[in-house]
Amino acid sequence: MSRLRKGVSTGLAAGTFLTLAACSGGGSSSVPGVGGVPGVSEGPGAHDVGLILPLTGRNAAYGLRMRDAAKLALSAKGSPALDVHDTNAPGGAEQAARDALSRGDAILLGPLTATETSVAAPLAVNAGKAELAFTSDSTQARPGVWVMGLTPEQQVRRMVDAVRATGRRTFAAFLPDNAFGHAMGDGLVRACRDAGLKEPQIVFHTMDAQNIDDGLKTLSAIETRQPAAPAPTPTDVPAGPSAIDPTGETAANPAGTAETGATPPTTPAATSAPAPQAVPVPPPPFDALVLADTGLELGRVITALQADHIDSSQVQIMGPALWKAFDGKLGALHGAWYAAPDAHDRMGYVAQYRALYRQAPSPVTDFAYDAAALAGSLIRQGGVTTQALTRPDGYMGVDGLFRLRPDGHVTRALAIYQIQRGGGARIVVPASRDVAIRPS
Repeated sequence: MSRLRKGVSTGLAAGTFLTLAACSGGGSSSVPGVGGVPGVSEGPGAHDVGLILPLTGRNAAYGLRMRDAAKLALSAKGSPALDVHDTNAPGGAEQAARDALSRGDAILLGPLTATETSVAAPLAVNAGKAELAFTSDSTQARPGVWVMGLTPEQQVRRMVDAVRATGRRTFAAFLPDNAFGHAMGDGLVRACRDAGLKEPQIVFHTMDAQNIDDGLKTLSAIETRQPAAPAPTPTDVPAGPSAIDPTGETAANPAGTAETGATPPTTPAATSAPAPQAVPVPPPPFDALVLADTGLELGRVITALQADHIDSSQVQIMGPALWKAFDGKLGALHGAWYAAPDAHDRMGYVAQYRALYRQAPSPVTDFAYDAAALAGSLIRQGGVTTQALTRPDGYMGVDGLFRLRPDGHVTRALAIYQIQRGGGARIVVPASRDVAIRPS
C-alpha cells in the first residue's frame, strides 16, 4: 500500500500533513461507465477536477467551506487544477455539470443534494465521467456515480454488526415518518436480511405526542407486559356493616369512637399486612431498537420509552450519527449507541484547515476533501478509472478507511459511541481498519 502525502501551503509543519493511503497498482484499463485512458489527453482541461457546489443562495455556507476543503486537498505542487461551478447559478446543477463536462474535466465532484445529484448524474454517466456526489441518499448510487455522504444504511449496518457481537438477535425500529426515518428503516431491513436475522418490526410515527405514545405502546407490547394492579385487600376499603359494627359507622368515622368511648376493632390484617412489592416488567419483544429522531420529537420518544419500561438494561438502543452533535444532552439515553467516524482520525485535517482558513471545518467538508484528494491522487498516478476508484483495499481519508464499490455505494469504517450517564459519549467499539464489502 503506497502512501501519498497532501501538502497544504508553505509554512505548515510536515506533521500536520494528512495521509491518503491507496494500494499500489490498480491497472490502467478503462471500464464502461468511466472514461479516462491514462496518458491520453482529452483536450483542454482534461486533467482538471470538476467541482459543482452551491456557492450562492441558502446553501452557500456549506458549499464555500467544501470548496475550501477541496482546494486544501489539491494545494500540493503538481496537483490538478480545480474547476469550480455554482449549482445555484442560472441553470442550476444541470448547467453546472454541463459546464464542467464541456471543459473536459477528468472527474466530477458534487453536487451537494440528492435532487441535484439526480439531475447531474445522468450527464456524467453519458459523458463517461466518474462522479463523486456529496449526498447521503444511497438511492442515488449507481455504477459510475458514488455517494460519498454518510448514509443511514452505513450507520445501521455498523450498529447491527456491533449489536450482533453482543448476542442480540431481535431488532425493531421506532422511526419518524419522513425520508430519513424510512432510509434508516430500509437500511435496517437490508442489514438484518444480509446477516440472516428475521425481519425487524418497524413502526413509524408522526410528530404528534399522542401518536408517539400510541405507536411505541404498540411496538413495545406494553399492555401485555405490564402486570395487572393487585386486588385491594380487606383493609384497603371500608368493611361495611358487620356483627361487630352493625351500622358500619366505625370505619366511616373512626373519630366517633372517641365520643362513645368504644374501642375500634383490630384484625391481624390491619396491623401486619406487608407493603405491596413492585413487580418487574418483562422486557419488550425485541432486544435491539433503532431510533432516528432529533430535537423535540426525540424528547417525546424518550418520555415514551420510560413510560413503556424500555431502557438499555434490557434493550440496546441505537440512534443516528446526528446524535453526535448534541450527545452532551442525551444523558437520559445513557447506554445507547450511535455509529460515527472516529473524531481522532480527522484531527490532522482539522489542524490544517484551521491554520489556513482560521476556522474549524464542518463535518460535511470531510467528503469534499476526500473526494478531491482521491481525484488528484488518481490523476497524478495515470488516470481516473473504475478499476482504480474501486481498489479492494480502499483509501484512508479524513474520517478513516473507506471503499468505493462498483455499484456506487461507499463502505466506511465507523466507530461505535456509547452515551454516558451524565451526557456525552465515548467510543466502545473502535472503527475497523478492514471494512467488509457487503452486497446491496
